[in-house]
Amino acid sequence: MDMLDDTDLIGIASDETEVHALWIGGGPVMARVMTWGASLVDLRLAGVEHSLVLGSVDYTAYLGPMQYFGAIVGPVANRIAGGRMTVDGRDYQLDRNEAGQTTLHGGAAQFSGRNWTLEAADASSVTLGLHHTHGTGGFPGEIDVKARYSLDSQGALAIEIEGSTDRPAMFGPAFHGYWTLDGGADVSGHRLTVDAEHYLPVTDAMIPSNGPAPVAGTAFDYRSPRAPDPGLDHNFCLARTHGQMRRAATIAAGGLRLTVDTTEVGLQVYAGGSLASAPAKELNGRPYGLNAGIAFEPQFWPDSPNHPDFPSPVLRAGDRYRQVSRFAVTRT
Repeated sequence: MDMLDDTDLIGIASDETEVHALWIGGGPVMARVMTWGASLVDLRLAGVEHSLVLGSVDYTAYLGPMQYFGAIVGPVANRIAGGRMTVDGRDYQLDRNEAGQTTLHGGAAQFSGRNWTLEAADASSVTLGLHHTHGTGGFPGEIDVKARYSLDSQGALAIEIEGSTDRPAMFGPAFHGYWTLDGGADVSGHRLTVDAEHYLPVTDAMIPSNGPAPVAGTAFDYRSPRAPDPGLDHNFCLARTHGQMRRAATIAAGGLRLTVDTTEVGLQVYAGGSLASAPAKELNGRPYGLNAGIAFEPQFWPDSPNHPDFPSPVLRAGDRYRQVSRFAVTRT
């Protein structure tokens, strides 16, 4: 099929490129993906009236408070302290887009604020591409990125992110979707399980204060299901070796269960304690407020470029980064 045959033109970006969206699927699960930010904007399960992710039918909503909703963020997800990092002995000053102190989700280089190219699509998958120019936002490397969304025969959503570079670079992207299984005003009715023995304590600036700490005996012990703390916004340490698929988290509400598996070494779990959306056309018919959705962000550990003892997001010429995460919704 011509990949543009079944897409909708939903806006014109500031660079005058067309923003398109399209549905994939056709079985029990259907997903809608937008080229802006390579974003997942809607996910529907047959027999459920509401979307299982937070999103909007209005493209302009993603230019403001909803800039990270469902997007692929990077080149390096999460925070980099002081907007500084060193690659092979060379120092780089990055754009500091969070309170003038930290680089969050790529700063001025952020993938979520770009219109990706629709490269391929069929009934069950879509692939988008993006080129990061060396020096944008202070990040080194000519980096070519691909993101592929696909639905399998069971309706599970797989998100694959790949990247390559022409020189040493830092590359640690993440998918930043917000989930709501019961469609309620907040996620207080959800029960969360995180398959991790350790987490990263953080400073007031949300920068890791030390290395991994045991979850046992802390408010971050989600090894048994319970309601997410409204202020939860922390990285759980899944492993130190990238590339092996593993169970990361499970959440249940409204007769549904979402399981998250990933090849990543960390999972940032954000309960949406600062969420807000413009009064636009939200999918569930109302503006999103505090804790309206919970984000599961498979990624490298926060501020990893500045912690030699953390798993390293350095990507070198000739190597290829690949991340796979799987989000499966089933009825309980």
